[in-house]
Amino acid sequence: MQSVRVRLRARRSQYEIMIGEGTLAALGESARRTLPPTARSLAVISNQKVFGLYGREAVRSLRAAGFAAKPWLMKEGERHKNLRTLGHALEFLSEAGLERSDGVVALGGGVVGDLAGLASSLYLRGLAFLQVPTTLLAQIDASVGGKTAVNLDAGKNLAGTFQQPRAVLIDTRTLYTLPRRELTAGWCEAVKQGAAGSRKLFDQTCDYLRREREEGRASGTGLERLIAAQCAFKARIVMNDEREDIARTDHLSRRILNFGHTTAHALEAVTRYRRFRHGEAVGYGMLVAGEVSVGLGLLERSELELLRAAVRLCGPLPRADDLDVESIRRALAHDKKSTGGHVKWVLLERLGRARIVDDREIAPRLLRASLRAAFSRRVS
Repeated sequence: MQSVRVRLRARRSQYEIMIGEGTLAALGESARRTLPPTARSLAVISNQKVFGLYGREAVRSLRAAGFAAKPWLMKEGERHKNLRTLGHALEFLSEAGLERSDGVVALGGGVVGDLAGLASSLYLRGLAFLQVPTTLLAQIDASVGGKTAVNLDAGKNLAGTFQQPRAVLIDTRTLYTLPRRELTAGWCEAVKQGAAGSRKLFDQTCDYLRREREEGRASGTGLERLIAAQCAFKARIVMNDEREDIARTDHLSRRILNFGHTTAHALEAVTRYRRFRHGEAVGYGMLVAGEVSVGLGLLERSELELLRAAVRLCGPLPRADDLDVESIRRALAHDKKSTGGHVKWVLLERLGRARIVDDREIAPRLLRASLRAAFSRRVS
C-alpha cells in the first residue's frame, strides 16, 4: 500500500491518497473517518459499466460503515459531461434527501469525477466529496487537485469549480479491467506530467513502460510506486498553486500541467468528443507543443525525439492527419486558459522544464507547420 498526503497551504487542510490493490474495501472506513459524525447518507455517482464491476463492493463497504448508499448512474462518455447531466445529478441529490453533513462518492473515470465533484460543490452550497478513480488517467491526474467541471457548447470544462476531495482511494485492481485505449490515454498523461515538470518522473515513467512492454505484463508493486510518484508530483504543484493563479508564469505554476492540453481540447472539440479519449488527444497535443518549442528555438530537436518516443511507448493513437488544420486553429481560440484574449501555451525548454508562452509569440505559419508535423503520421 502506498500513501500520498496532499497539503493545501491556503486553507490549512490536507487529505490522503491511498494506492494499492483492495483499497476499495476501505471506502466506508475512509468516509466515516473524514465525514462529520452526523453523516448518514452517501450518493454514489458512477456509470453503468463501472458500477457493474465495482458498485457492489463500494456499496457493501459504505453500508458496513453505517451509511445509506444511494447510487446514481450517468451515461458514459465525455459528450455527456454537460449542464443537462449536471442538472439530473443535482435533482437526484435532492430526491435522495442528502443533508449538509452527507457526501458524494465519485466511482469512475475522469468524466464521473468531474461531474460528481461539481455536483457536490453546488448542492446545498457544498457537500463532502470522495474520489474513487477507476481509470489510470483519473488516478494520476483528474482525481488529484480539486478541479471539477462540465463542458459547454463553446468548449471543454468551461463551467466548473474547485472542490477538493476528503480522500482519494486508488484501487489498482481496476486497471486490469480497462481497455487498452484507456491505459494509453492514462500513460500519455503520465508522460505529460514528467515532461512538463520532472525529468526524473519522465524517465521513471518511460522505464516502467519499457519493462512492461518487454515483460508483456504490468508489475503490481512497480505500478503502485509509479502511480504514487505521479500523484506526489501533482500534489506538490497543487500545494503551491491550488487555484492556478493566472499571474504566475514560473515553471512551478499549476499551469504547466496544461502541457499538451491546448491542442488536445481543440482536437476533442472538432471531433465532437467521439474520436479521441482525452489522454490520446494530449499525446498529440504534447507533440504539437514540442514542435512549436523547437520552432521557437527553446527545445533541442533531440529532446523532441525523446518525447515522441515516450508517446509511442504509451500505445497507438487514433489518426489525426485527416483533420483540417484551420478548424483546429479556430478551436484553439476558445481555450479556457486564455488571458487577456490570448491563449497561453505551455512549451518546453527541456524535458522536465516548461515555459509559458503567449500565443502572440507563435507565428501562424509556425503553428500550422507544427500541427501538420505532429499529425503527419499515426503515433504507434
